[in-house]
Amino acid sequence: MEKAEMIHRSLKEKGHLIMPGVYDALSAKIATQTGFEVIFITGYSLAATMLGEPDFGILTQTEMLSAAQRICSVTHVPVIVDADTGYGNAINVIRTVDELIRIGAAGMFLEDQIWPKRCGHMKGKQVIPLEEQLKKLRAAMEAKKNRSFYTVARTDARQALGLSDAITRGIAFKEAGADAVFIEAPENKQEMREISRNVPGPLVANMIERGVTPLMGPQELRDLGFDLIVWPLAPLYSVAKALNEVYRTLRREGTTTAILDRLMPFDEFNNIVGLEEKYELDKKYRS
Repeated sequence: MEKAEMIHRSLKEKGHLIMPGVYDALSAKIATQTGFEVIFITGYSLAATMLGEPDFGILTQTEMLSAAQRICSVTHVPVIVDADTGYGNAINVIRTVDELIRIGAAGMFLEDQIWPKRCGHMKGKQVIPLEEQLKKLRAAMEAKKNRSFYTVARTDARQALGLSDAITRGIAFKEAGADAVFIEAPENKQEMREISRNVPGPLVANMIERGVTPLMGPQELRDLGFDLIVWPLAPLYSVAKALNEVYRTLRREGTTTAILDRLMPFDEFNNIVGLEEKYELDKKYRS
């Protein structure tokens, strides 16, 4: 079964999907081994881990594709990629879709911000005209040809233009053929109810800790009409906090003996990365 079809099937069977954010091969392996049906590559996390930069339109298409190729190669589950604005006009979007399909991605998020874009929960966002974004979305749909690819159409118009315009865009995106719609950064539950009453699903909810949208569990989000739930940054934030604590301890004490209980054991980590499989291959092919 094509990976995009696996998303449709899993969503139909479960009624909702929780998609954790990943940003490299290791985080993708761990998320896969934990049992998630779909994983999501976040541009915010890629910018932070690859470049040490904020999600401010600095990450390039080449860098995103390179990371996505490594991630797709280590997991059997569908991978949806944050493709930002498609990195240009409709022609650039076509290339983005072709390249993502080539490397084995199951789908992408495509948004309507003016480039350079920024994180959906940051201030100062601007969006391109609706007709221009519809052309980019139609180009993405046509670029698939008869290949399976899950397209999530995102709008950041809630902050830039208001909720009504964001809903208008969401409806238009669905009519243009998007598999799912993502209206970024509603500010409260009432706005989310308004979105789900007017915009055909599946709908995406973006759960960012201490972000603009209130944090909720999956059942409450389902009750509000949201089917695809993205938790993009919790893994990154947890790793950043852990690194900060380990480095500070090591700098202060010169040893990790006081924090061993916070560190994954050597053998457990080697199991994650598949060391035993390499031992077996080494034994098989050793001269």
